[in-house]
Amino acid sequence: MNRLEIRRPDDWHLHLRDGDMLKGVLPHSAAHFARAIIMPNLVPPVLTTRDAVAYRERIMAALPKGITFKPLMTLYLTETTDPDDVAAAFHDGIATAVKLYPAGATTNSASGVRELAKVTPVL
Repeated sequence: MNRLEIRRPDDWHLHLRDGDMLKGVLPHSAAHFARAIIMPNLVPPVLTTRDAVAYRERIMAALPKGITFKPLMTLYLTETTDPDDVAAAFHDGIATAVKLYPAGATTNSASGVRELAKVTPVL
């Protein structure tokens, strides 16, 4: 074998954002990637299963017709994240991962984790 072609790889760290930015970015990402881990650091962040379902619906509504794309949703881990909600999100196939943002470390991370010990029940 001299060549390996990955026709539509996965994107394991995609910021689609929301609103007009989502509508602008999604067609380009979906044209090249079959699936993507969707980052939850929106304003407001994707904190719960309900938030993830609503965001996924907005993503799918913005997807151009004729393009298949699977958003792999994540939840934004905070010190008040409900472990049962996370478990339900995984069990029901809504969320693929939780994303831990240290508070203040990156864009839209103000709601992030300040004390790691406070998130151990979720982890």
